[in-house]
Amino acid sequence: MDKIMGKLLEFTLKTEKQGVYNITREVTDAIKSGGVESGIALIYCPHTTAAITFNENTDDNVGLDLLSSLEKTFPEDGDYKHSEGNSYAHIRSSLIGCNSTIIIEDGWPLLGIWQNIYFIEFDGPRQRKYYIKLIEC
Repeated sequence: MDKIMGKLLEFTLKTEKQGVYNITREVTDAIKSGGVESGIALIYCPHTTAAITFNENTDDNVGLDLLSSLEKTFPEDGDYKHSEGNSYAHIRSSLIGCNSTIIIEDGWPLLGIWQNIYFIEFDGPRQRKYYIKLIEC
């Protein structure tokens, strides 16, 4: 955890060119340190070429398959108009999404047995930020 601002927590992550990064531990630790027993956690990525998602936690190939499938569908060398040359990353980010919400119950994130929370990089290497907002209800 880089910064704690009430129930808003800021994290940094150093990424490679592309990658799937498991952030479940950081989210779980944030919930524990925030003391929220019942509520929600919003995980937000303020970048237009990265994303947040939930996916399988038992086989790292799932993340690799996700990146590979997105590369086939939205290749880096596509016929894009965006002048920076990273439209493929913007499109991938828009499809996956920049945030996810998880229910907190009994002080724990309510994840399925095969689920973890992932930060996905489409246009690195970069120093990225993501935020977790804890909301008690």
